[in-house]
Amino acid sequence: MGRKWNNIKEKKASKDANTSRIYAKFGVEIYVAAKKGEPDPESNRALKVVLERAKTYNVPKAIIDRALEKARGSGDENYEEMRYEGFGPNGSMIIVDALTNNVNRTVADVRSAFNKNGGSMGVSGSVSYMFEETAVFGIEGKSVDEVMELLLEADVDVRDIVEEEGSVMVYAEPDQFHAVQEAFKQAGITEFVVAEISMLPQNYVTLPDEAQAQFEKLIDALEDLEDVQQVYHNVEFKD
Repeated sequence: MGRKWNNIKEKKASKDANTSRIYAKFGVEIYVAAKKGEPDPESNRALKVVLERAKTYNVPKAIIDRALEKARGSGDENYEEMRYEGFGPNGSMIIVDALTNNVNRTVADVRSAFNKNGGSMGVSGSVSYMFEETAVFGIEGKSVDEVMELLLEADVDVRDIVEEEGSVMVYAEPDQFHAVQEAFKQAGITEFVVAEISMLPQNYVTLPDEAQAQFEKLIDALEDLEDVQQVYHNVEFKD
């Protein structure tokens, strides 16, 4: 399962280099999640997941508060959740999740990013069947046995607990996100290397150097799009 964490880490490293863009995207995501229900994470589970992920990206409190205040007030922007699927070089697979107030613009931008960087868009379902929605937590300072024991004591079921790259990674069903989070909270663990619901591929592929360079340009082009929130793929990057 080490490849899963490597992929997440690579994604986070890429995003960390573009903090202002990432903060703006989190502002939209927090606003949309808050508008779906109450702008209170204790009663709005979707919002709680977004806020936990924002925390691992060090999103400033001011940006979070601004988005929540907008949702509480007169904010009336309407965003649609869109998912696009496609292929990169050598048949690599990509899922693109977006929040948009202009679907025509977004689909055109996503298609252009694929076409200009050696990829192609697929139809709905052409890629997602090869991915699994998964709750992912990464913590430091604990052993696998310690994490396993505290989750067992909390009667929380997870898919796997493994040590990867100096962190203990917990993979669980998406509907167990809050149960896992609460178990950690009760054990005094509130800081995570990663805490999110992700789309993880069932299998990873590696690409020849030239194809990998092209693939990385494609991923960068997609992540640079204003409406794109998340990009998932099945490529294991080589150093």
